Amino acid sequence: MAEQTEARLAEPARGRTSGQPESPSAQTDVQAGPRTEVADRPVPTAPGSPDAQETPSPPDAPDTPGTPDPPIIDLTAYGDRFTADPYSVYAELRDRGPAHRVRVDEQNVVWLIVGHEEARAALADSRLSKDWRAAPDLRFRAAPVNANMLDSDPPDHTRLRRLVAREFTSRRVESLRPRVEEITGELLDAMAAVPDGRADLVEALAFPLPMSVICELLGVPSLDRASFRAWSNEVVAPTSPEAGEAAMHAVGEYLVGLIEEKRRHPGDDLLSGLIRTTDEDGDRLAPDELVGMAFLLLVAGHETTVNLITNGVHALLRHPDSLAGLRADLSLTERAVEETLRWDGPVENATFRYSREPLGVGGVTIPARQAVVISLAAADRDPARFPDADRFDLHRRPGGHLAFGHGIHFCLGAPLARMEGQIAIRRLLERFPDLALDLDPDRPAGDLPWIPGLLIRGLRRLPVRLR
Repeated sequence: MAEQTEARLAEPARGRTSGQPESPSAQTDVQAGPRTEVADRPVPTAPGSPDAQETPSPPDAPDTPGTPDPPIIDLTAYGDRFTADPYSVYAELRDRGPAHRVRVDEQNVVWLIVGHEEARAALADSRLSKDWRAAPDLRFRAAPVNANMLDSDPPDHTRLRRLVAREFTSRRVESLRPRVEEITGELLDAMAAVPDGRADLVEALAFPLPMSVICELLGVPSLDRASFRAWSNEVVAPTSPEAGEAAMHAVGEYLVGLIEEKRRHPGDDLLSGLIRTTDEDGDRLAPDELVGMAFLLLVAGHETTVNLITNGVHALLRHPDSLAGLRADLSLTERAVEETLRWDGPVENATFRYSREPLGVGGVTIPARQAVVISLAAADRDPARFPDADRFDLHRRPGGHLAFGHGIHFCLGAPLARMEGQIAIRRLLERFPDLALDLDPDRPAGDLPWIPGLLIRGLRRLPVRLR
């Protein structure tokens, strides 16, 4: 492969998230190869949770002292083709090795891990910190929403996750199922009422469903949800660094006020529960931690599901045989969601990690104090783990993908995202049996507006015909 790949990656900014809050249901083993997928288990409370101690470091690959740094691959040299289809670039990188130095913007060079075995091990490696201070030379700036599990290491991470797990329980998630069904039905009714039978699936279903659910879960007043939509769009894919930072601060300021209101007038919502919750030793979430956790759950928590629904419908409409098979047997919906998570998941790359010390990955040494990006999208298309990995296959044995991460930072919202994705796709196909893409025949088939940036994998809009 040439030394350059297409411009795809946006400037990393402190406080931006991957869309994947972490989960108490994390696994911590680092052995690669086939395994049973347990990501859909609700938040466990059993002793021995992986957050009880730091994950043991896996053995290093052999290192060669004095080996020169590998060449830098410039990911800013590619254009929209990489935004639309990064998988061919990741495949070329995997063919050259599982880890590479890449330029992600004018200021920063990071290490990118693209092999499944190496990615899974790195996600659970305690030598890779989530605290940006482990690599202070990178151009990151603090934001008022950084006190959360995603940006912390044990023991702080252990404490934060334990407190959140007390409120974000499997029972609370499952109790949302009737409401998810109800909201989905209301949105589909509105779609059916459109006279010309056309819709933007993102605008009509994929965005409002998870936004409504997460706002109701947290107790966000309905009148404030339009503001959150605008802020969320800027946080996930900022139109400029300044706009992204302004959105971060706007979210932070709003949440400070909302938390104060919940203190005065608590309810049965998750945010009120987080304010009230205490550990066995009387520990509570501090004010900045409450803001950080509310941000993580609200903005990042819904974004994963938006893209899961959109990418899933897009994949099905691009694969008529799979779509026909699912319409004939809607019991395959769960598998359709799992294959979407593997084949075109909602999070392209995990949030930044930082090397505490030198570590070997695939025969190369990543020095200390380096930023490391683990490509979930590349790992889940690795043919060494998934035979015929580029094929979208509803009958593929589920499990093993890294779409929700792995280790102690496994996605907190995975059970809720799965539930919403399954309900949305099943109900959509039931309601609109003739659903199809609505593309201009004069435009290339792949000419759809993908979200730019380092972390998120999703479409800004998905035009469909309903009948």
